[in-house]
Amino acid sequence: MTRNDRHLSTEDLVTRIDAGTIDTVVVAFTDMQGRLQGKRLHAAYFRDQVLGHGTEGCNYLLGVDIDMNTVEGYAITSWERGYGDMEFVIDYDTIRLLPHLPATALIQCDLAWPDGSPVVQSPRSILKKQIDKAAGSGWGAVAGTELEFIAFDDTYEQASRLNYTGLTPVNQYNVDYSILGTTRVEPLLRDIRNTMYAAGLDVESAKGECNLGQHEIGFLFAEVMETADNHAVYKTVAKEVAALHGQSLTFMAKYDEREGNSCHIHLSLRGLDGEIVFWDDEAGARTPLYDSFVAGILDGLADFTLLYAPNVNSYKRFADGSFAPTAIAWGEDNRTCAVRLVGHGAGARMENRVPGGDVNPYLAIAAMLACGLDGIERGLELEDPTEGNAYTSGKPTVPRTLRAAREAFATSELTRRTLGEDVVEHYTNMADVELAAFESAVTDWERRRSFERM
Repeated sequence: MTRNDRHLSTEDLVTRIDAGTIDTVVVAFTDMQGRLQGKRLHAAYFRDQVLGHGTEGCNYLLGVDIDMNTVEGYAITSWERGYGDMEFVIDYDTIRLLPHLPATALIQCDLAWPDGSPVVQSPRSILKKQIDKAAGSGWGAVAGTELEFIAFDDTYEQASRLNYTGLTPVNQYNVDYSILGTTRVEPLLRDIRNTMYAAGLDVESAKGECNLGQHEIGFLFAEVMETADNHAVYKTVAKEVAALHGQSLTFMAKYDEREGNSCHIHLSLRGLDGEIVFWDDEAGARTPLYDSFVAGILDGLADFTLLYAPNVNSYKRFADGSFAPTAIAWGEDNRTCAVRLVGHGAGARMENRVPGGDVNPYLAIAAMLACGLDGIERGLELEDPTEGNAYTSGKPTVPRTLRAAREAFATSELTRRTLGEDVVEHYTNMADVELAAFESAVTDWERRRSFERM
C-alpha cells in the first residue's frame, strides 16, 4: 500500500523501468545534518540486483562534518575501524517520482550494519524508536513542519563567488502575506509546489514572509515518519528547482540580521486507529494526556535544544521580539512562547516554535516525542499558560549558544534515558565538531574590526 496515489508501488516502479520511462533510481538516507545522501543507480541494475536486497555505502557518512571531512570522536566510524560499509535498507513505502529530473525515481532508506542490526545513531532509527515507544502505549503521532526559506536571483555558483554576501533577494521589501510579493516570485514558487505535489507531498499553500525574499510553502500534516521523509525530500528538491530557474535559496536559520528562517513543528498524538486523544469533545477542553505531553515537552526543552538548534548559526535566530522564541513557556495561540497550543477537536495540536530551517526533522520530532511521552509516563502537570509577552515574562530561556545547548544535552539524565547513551555521545560529538570549526574560523566581522584599528 502506497502513502498516496502519487507514490509508486514496487510493481509500478518495475513496470516503468521495464518500459524505459524510469532509467535512474536514487537511493538515499538522511544524514546527521538532515541532508539526503546516497547514490544514483541505473534502473536496470536496481531492478536486477538491488531490489529485494538493498545496497551499501561507507559508514563515514554518519561521521563527517558539513564539508564532508572525516572527523574524530565517533564510536561507529574511524580510521581505526577501517571505515567499512553500512547497508542501505530500502523502505518500499517511500518510492516517488522526481518530476523535475528526467526519468528519475527516489527511494529513502534506513541504515543497518552488515549483520542486519540497525544503526541506532541514524536519524531515521532515532525517530523509529520513539514511534515504537508511542505505539507500545497505544498511540500514533502526526506532525507537520513549516519551513521558511530566503530566495535569491543569484545562482548558487554566483553566490559562492560572492562569498554568499551582497546577493539579490527575489523581493526588495517585506512581503509577509503579500499577494503582489508572491506573484513576483510565482514562477519559482509554483514550480516548487507542483513538483512537490507530483512527488507525493500534499501541498497546502505558499505565502510571503518578513525578510527580503523570504517565503514559506506549507504541506498537510501526516504520520510523523512520512512528514520527516517529505521534509528531507522537499529541502533537496526546492534547492534543485531553484537552481533550474537560475536562482538559489537557503534554509539556514539566520542568513542576515533580519528575520531568520524558522521550522515550526506541529504535533499531536492519535490512537492507533486514528481516534482523538488530545481533546475531550464532551468537555470541550484538552485532555489530561495532552497537558502531560506538553508539560514533558517544556520540561525537556532546554536539554533537547541541541536537536532543535544543531548549528552555531541556529542560535543567532533566538532574539527577543523576533517571533523566534526564547522563553520556555506555553500559551494559547501565543506566538511569543516556545510552545503554542492551537486548535480544538481533531485539530488540537502543539506547535514547537524553537526549531529553525536548519533542523533535522527526524531528530526534532524524536525529541518532542521522547519528552512528551516522558511527561505522560511521569504524570507531569502543566503549568498555567503565559499571557501576554513571553519575552518579558521572566521565564527560563532556551540555551542561547551551541556550547550551552551541548552541555545541557550531554549532561542530561533525560536525554540519555530516552535516546540512549550511544545516541547522546554521537550527537554531542557532532556539536563538538561544529564548535571546533567555528572557534578556529576567522570571520569577516573580525577583519573589519581589527585589520586597521587594533
